[in-house]
Formats: sequence, structure tokens, C-alpha cells
Amino acid sequence: MTAWTDDAQPALTSMYRMQWEEAQQCHVLLFPEGMIKLNGPAAEILQRCDGKTSVSALVADLEHTFGESDLHADVLEFLEQAHGRHWIR
Repeated sequence: MTAWTDDAQPALTSMYRMQWEEAQQCHVLLFPEGMIKLNGPAAEILQRCDGKTSVSALVADLEHTFGESDLHADVLEFLEQAHGRHWIR
């Protein structure tokens, strides 16, 4: 389990590539053995995991984009799960 700090800059691991899959009508993570279908919130978070954007900036951007507040805990929970699945570093 990684303790994500607000200044951490998560990024997809090199094994995964995210893209829109027209046939699935959703974003997916592609990897050598297959594909993972992402729900909307997961795709929105992972699109911002570019290795340059801090967790605090990522959360602020999501809150601004969707007119929501208090997303910090939800984003951290997702980052923990994504890291546990080796999607991000």
C-alpha cells in the first residue's frame, strides 16, 4: 500500500496504454494480455496521471471540471487501488 501525498505525481506504468475504445464505448487500459474496461470516474482520474500532475492538482482539476468538492478521499482511494493493480506508479 502506497501513501499518496499531495505532491506525488502518479503515472501509468509502461505496461499499460489508455485509449478510447469505440467498440466498447468507453476508455480502456490496454496491456499485452488484454484489456480493462474503465468506468467514467476511473478514466477521468487516469487521464490525469501523466507523471507531471500532482495529486493535489489532479483533485483540484476534477473538482473544477465536475463542479464537485471533497473528492480528495475518493481520488486517493482509487489511486491506492490502481497502484495495487500495478496500473500506476
